[in-house]
Amino acid sequence: MASAALFAPSCKKENNPDNLQAEELSSANLKKENGKSSLFDLNVNLNGEGNKQGHLKFRQDPDPAQIIALDIKVHHLLPNHEYLLQRAVDPINVVDGECASTSWLTLGKGLVPQSILTDDKGKGSEELWRDVSSVPPGSTFDIHFRIIDATTLAVVLTSDCYQYTVR
Repeated sequence: MASAALFAPSCKKENNPDNLQAEELSSANLKKENGKSSLFDLNVNLNGEGNKQGHLKFRQDPDPAQIIALDIKVHHLLPNHEYLLQRAVDPINVVDGECASTSWLTLGKGLVPQSILTDDKGKGSEELWRDVSSVPPGSTFDIHFRIIDATTLAVVLTSDCYQYTVR
């Protein structure tokens, strides 16, 4: 796996600042390409027909409570309408980049589902969260997301497959 090489320690010290800068840029580019800012955080893009889009900041701080903050923003959807954020995960530690699961869970504020309401321009945002304290730290899985219309349950936005590791 390419990311394993990224985190492998090196025995050789480099005092050359040009090499260090090149390594940092390479690392930043790899993280940007993967949509990750760390093993424990994801930057998820959701896309739909036309210019419908959304962005999810998926963050797990190093706190003992194991709470994931889910900051969702959507654009160019129906105005004054409700949507729901859902996720599906593959079995823990079966990481193949395929996201085969269709067991969708509606996300919200803890275990309580929370809708995302758009304004008169079709933009909306919501700060959601999820407790993952029941999942052993270090567990890795494939995860994908979608936004559905809260009334019709039609899928409006979908994401690619991401890999996530519980802190």
